[in-house]
Amino acid sequence: MPCESLEKFNAVTDRNVLALQEAKSAGKKVVGQYCIYSPLEIALAAGAIPVSLCGTKNDSIAAAETMLPRVLCPLIKSSFGFALQDSCPYLAASDIVVADATCDGKKKMYELLNHYKPVMLLQLPQIQDEDAARYWRGQFAALVARLEKDFNVSITEEKLRDAIRLTNRLRRALKNVLDLARRKPSPLSGMDILSLCFRASFMPDYEQCIALLDDIAAEIGRATPDSLPAEGPRILLTGVPTGMGSHKVIQLLETCGAHVVCIDNCTCYKKVLLQMDENRDPLSELAERYLAMHCSVMSPNPHRYEVLKKLSEEFLIDAVVDLTWQGCQTYDVESWSVKKYVREELHLPFLQIVTDYSETDTEQLKVRIEAFLEMLA
Repeated sequence: MPCESLEKFNAVTDRNVLALQEAKSAGKKVVGQYCIYSPLEIALAAGAIPVSLCGTKNDSIAAAETMLPRVLCPLIKSSFGFALQDSCPYLAASDIVVADATCDGKKKMYELLNHYKPVMLLQLPQIQDEDAARYWRGQFAALVARLEKDFNVSITEEKLRDAIRLTNRLRRALKNVLDLARRKPSPLSGMDILSLCFRASFMPDYEQCIALLDDIAAEIGRATPDSLPAEGPRILLTGVPTGMGSHKVIQLLETCGAHVVCIDNCTCYKKVLLQMDENRDPLSELAERYLAMHCSVMSPNPHRYEVLKKLSEEFLIDAVVDLTWQGCQTYDVESWSVKKYVREELHLPFLQIVTDYSETDTEQLKVRIEAFLEMLA
């Protein structure tokens, strides 16, 4: 649907690179982050700007394959290729890169990346219990010490609390927009959702981002059901991170007649689940909330099934599609358990799609998706 506030948001975020460069010129530090496990709040409390660095484009993969295995996940290769080519303005602007030891491919890539940028590697525990949370808090404390030293600042508890208040507001504003897709028919397409979340992750001014998101939620929220086009099967997309440039599956689903109403990944809905208690010890709260994320690197990973159940009910889902990048072993192996849960517990149709960033399999994927949607009809 036409939306003036969304058009304004797109116009503002088209200037994200320029806005970041202006902030750098004014003396702001930039903290690049590759994963949802890296806390935005610590960078903000240091007076810095956190920006997302995950590679979502195919262009840089050929360069990465001169050093990395071809069978590696395209997200890792794309991310590293940007460093080799010096073609990502957000990475170029980063004074330090914060990375998390999630999958094996990523943590070994970070060793190579350290030759191009200063890297602070957080050793992510891969179980979600009290001992792991205490250890993870220690990793966050080490990050605080590193940023204090590198940026010559003091990160106090009050600064961390202020940062938590700010990110809580940002995530609530984003959630209010994403939750508009609970309506039937949804006023947002899957591509709208992806583009909006992707663009927001590069905005240096959080207050401006909150105001723009509030305007979008208010304007689209006024739409009446009869003003919206009829929709096809409502799809919950789960699995690996996506972005503009790695959006082909979302685009194909909607081209074939489906409606992607919820995207359960690090780019989109996972972000809004990180609501913090503003009254607890900040580092303990940050450690526990971030550690609770339902990524497939966790073993076991029970929260993923809880989230799938909740989202499938809230968004009135007709089917679940699990997107896996080629070479992503954790999500690929976990897909069998997700399929079993979706079919037997949620009683919903399920499709796993394994692909990469290239367009070589587009027609093949289209045939599979069309057949899946015909089955739903």
